[in-house]
Amino acid sequence: MAEVLGRSGVFSLRGHRSVAPSCQKRSPSFLGFPLSSSRPIGPPRSSSRRFVIGTRRGRSIKGNSSSSRVQMSLGVGKSLKWWEKGVQPNMKEIGSAQDLVDSLLNEGDKLVIVDFFSPGCGGCKALHPKICRIAEMNPHVLFLQINYEKHKSMCYSLHVHVLPFFRFYRGAHGRLCSFSCTNATIKKFKDALAKHTTDRCSLGPTKGLEESELVALAANKDLSFNYTRKPVPVLTPDEAAEKVPLSPKLPVSSAPRVIKDSEDKALVAAGT
Repeated sequence: MAEVLGRSGVFSLRGHRSVAPSCQKRSPSFLGFPLSSSRPIGPPRSSSRRFVIGTRRGRSIKGNSSSSRVQMSLGVGKSLKWWEKGVQPNMKEIGSAQDLVDSLLNEGDKLVIVDFFSPGCGGCKALHPKICRIAEMNPHVLFLQINYEKHKSMCYSLHVHVLPFFRFYRGAHGRLCSFSCTNATIKKFKDALAKHTTDRCSLGPTKGLEESELVALAANKDLSFNYTRKPVPVLTPDEAAEKVPLSPKLPVSSAPRVIKDSEDKALVAAGT
């Protein structure tokens, strides 16, 4: 028996505890319980399984750190703001004054509707789904959205003081109409859309913003927008004469002739 115990190295013949050379490096333990010696010690084996978010507490999750970050980014997605929901391909948010001017000039004879809104405007939020449906049904119309909170200075230069507010532009005609409407008065918007979406071909270059609006935007120090006023053409004397309207000829009154005739008749009657 002593020989068996001596071989195992658990107890010596003198009764003292000893450690066998093969057991000097003890396997790591988890909560005080030794791991099985048959399981290899080292870094965890790589696994192709994805991380599953929301597993039960206490259950280990297999996978690598990269897949964990991907799953977390997918699980916690960025929520859309109300003005970003339902946006159609023909709807565009304006980023600057130059972007607005270029967007109007680049559309040619196409109808462009500028939509002024604010994130805190309840009427704008209620009207937004209908505007998105109208844009979906009219893919040939361009809708430009301007966030009032981001571009207060630009809206001030464009004389926009009430929301929601809309302006219609088209080709050489420039601004066609401007008005404010709510969810209850959406018919005003539909009537203007039906009136200005008719087939037409405007002669001349695209006008875009009014001259006074462009000058106001350029004068605004908060905006990085430059504009040079168009020079006024100098007319020659002949051209100026053609431009001056001729005053209509006034009819010559026949009252003095009538008076003269009445005087002659009076003299004849008196025998003179």
